[in-house]
Amino acid sequence: MRKTVFAAVMAVALVGAASVTAMAADTSITIFNSKMEIQSQLEEMAAEYSAEKGVDVEVYYSSDTVAAHMSTRYASNEPYTISMVDAKDIYSLAPDHGIDLSDQDWVKDTTQAISIGDAVYGFPVCVEARGIIYNKTAIEDTLGEEFDPASCATYDGFVEVLNALKENGMDTPVGIMKEDWSLAAHYLAEVYETREDPAGFIASLHDGAKIIEDERFNVLMDTFDLLKENNYAADAPVAAVREDTELYLAEGEIAFMFGGNWDWSVLAEFDPEGEMGMMPIPQNDDNYNTKLVGGGSKYFFIDNSDNTTDEQRQAAKDFLNWLVYDEEGQSFLVDTCALVPAYSNITLEVTDPLGQSVKGYADAGALVDNYNYLPDDHYAKVGANMQEYLAGDVDREGFADLIDAYWAATTPSES
Repeated sequence: MRKTVFAAVMAVALVGAASVTAMAADTSITIFNSKMEIQSQLEEMAAEYSAEKGVDVEVYYSSDTVAAHMSTRYASNEPYTISMVDAKDIYSLAPDHGIDLSDQDWVKDTTQAISIGDAVYGFPVCVEARGIIYNKTAIEDTLGEEFDPASCATYDGFVEVLNALKENGMDTPVGIMKEDWSLAAHYLAEVYETREDPAGFIASLHDGAKIIEDERFNVLMDTFDLLKENNYAADAPVAAVREDTELYLAEGEIAFMFGGNWDWSVLAEFDPEGEMGMMPIPQNDDNYNTKLVGGGSKYFFIDNSDNTTDEQRQAAKDFLNWLVYDEEGQSFLVDTCALVPAYSNITLEVTDPLGQSVKGYADAGALVDNYNYLPDDHYAKVGANMQEYLAGDVDREGFADLIDAYWAATTPSES
């Protein structure tokens, strides 16, 4: 009975979509993508979608910070029809530049949409999380025994596994991505996120508290030091190329790398044969060594300006609904882009191993929420400082002083 009702509802929806497409045959829309890992997939999808729906879709990417790029577009009166931004950008941009999507069907099928007041502005593209990516097969082949990630949940347990790998021939078991966004927006951000009141902690730094005195900072930096010590590129860590690091992980030359499930789109290019997964950052803190940090990641909003027509806005809504309710749209998110969907109605199996890990932690309620209010320049400025630390140009106290100086000169975002 349920399948029959669902089929009838979908039939009505498809008829409606067909009529809208017919009306919008000459309509063109633009999509801004801020997620570089899926740019080629989006471009291919846009070509196919355009041919099938009769709506011309163009996808654009920029490596600039989202806020800076969007400011440039608005200043030149060239907004995108649909923009993919980070959660904090929804709060800063959408009230002035976005339309209310409260009446859209997908709102009822996700817990990750972003609302401001009574209006829904942010369409969640996926669920993502961060942690340590591991090559299970490489570890087991090296150690000659089964690997259980829980065995190295603590700092001390991680030391034992790393030492065992080195004793058995894997001289440098770790890879570290040197990118500023990975260091400051992902790893260091966990110092802020893994506590009861992230905003309060950041406010205390602005008011003069010293981060070197913070237990969470030191616990996470202890583990980062361990990663540094075992980094295959320890002699020139800031010269390491991301694709090389991921290649070595995929091929089992290294066993561990801090990252997120988005890394599968790069790892998959190297056809890894072994079993891989994600685990929390090992640390001597039982509150957080069983959890990943993550949640809704990347959000679409639709432009409300006079530069976008009502027909284009309708075509944009149709596209978002296609992602959530059309089998091809769902497959594009889950299979083509290897994303963990943020919608309860999408039942396609997440096939990539990192996505499976994230879904497992999410289903178990073992995700620590992202903190979405870091200033736009945080990852660039503090990320550069963390690159200095990675390279050994400053010690921990010097790095802590640089973080303190950043927050002393920066007014935290309201959250």
